[in-house]
Amino acid sequence: MRIIISPAKKMNVVDDAFGWRELPMFADEAARLADAVRALSYEEAKALWQCSDALAELNFERFRTMDVRGDAAALTPAVLAYEGIQYQRMAPGVMTADQLDYLQRHLRILSGFYGVLRPFDGVVPYRLEMQAKLAVDGARDLYGFWGDALYRAIAAEADVIVNLASVEYAKAVVPYAARAGCRVVTCLFGSVDGRGRFVQRATAAKAARGSMVRWCAERGIGRVDDLRAFDVGGYAYDGERSDADTLTFVQR
Repeated sequence: MRIIISPAKKMNVVDDAFGWRELPMFADEAARLADAVRALSYEEAKALWQCSDALAELNFERFRTMDVRGDAAALTPAVLAYEGIQYQRMAPGVMTADQLDYLQRHLRILSGFYGVLRPFDGVVPYRLEMQAKLAVDGARDLYGFWGDALYRAIAAEADVIVNLASVEYAKAVVPYAARAGCRVVTCLFGSVDGRGRFVQRATAAKAARGSMVRWCAERGIGRVDDLRAFDVGGYAYDGERSDADTLTFVQR
């Protein structure tokens, strides 16, 4: 079983963190993407990132000086480099050694820049979302650039994928898994409104995904069926809204 999650936009270098272990498996591809971004003008890069001037200037400089392989001192374990709410709820910085080992074995972070990351792969801060319209190597965007490579990397490790990624990132893996007959189980988190409709809210769903990863690490979860017991944050498994490919959790 492999759990896939999205990255976060905000990243930092963590100097006093646990040491990184390996370079990302797609480091060569990341280097090609970095070259493609460096070839853009500032205005082109800002349009690609769709961000403020302050963020564009920060990331333009990051790409200008970036070395995805060479400067080991600037690398941070991926699971500690991302700072979004999902990672805050996961709280890897206060996990035990056994829990961190669980993450390294079971968790895979999808990335528009790095492709697939193991939690302790060494990364540099970057901004490049999966849906970015960056033309590279004859592909018109990053979905085309990565093709089925991310799915193949994950499928080589496990025959079941637990999807905790956002739609934008899951799109880089799930369609290929479906065509190959690999089982993908997507977990949904939401509430039921006054008209009986299941509603997902982005921020709450991100928090729940991070809580589920931590819950899995604390319990050493290794089977999809065991996920039904998840009960953090007032969520409970809803069998009526679930099926073989979807586990739905409703916040009471």
